[in-house]
Amino acid sequence: MCLAHPAKVVSVNKVTDTAKVSLDGVLKEVSLSLVENVCIGDYVLVHVGFALNKLDEEEAALTLKAFEELASASSAENSINDA
Repeated sequence: MCLAHPAKVVSVNKVTDTAKVSLDGVLKEVSLSLVENVCIGDYVLVHVGFALNKLDEEEAALTLKAFEELASASSAENSINDA
């Protein structure tokens, strides 16, 4: 299964059409070739090094919260199975 992850844009390089984004505090350079008008502070959906589209802040927050809940549930399930 493949997942795209919301990330906040922290810098934009218009010459190379790339941006640095923050993924849970980890900085990663991604291509902006598939998305127009990306600015610092925007949220983008990132998959395999490409920003696929822009998200509003509320949608990004909801998606990140859902990922956290899935990770917590998975961790709890693994703890039960290890017992």
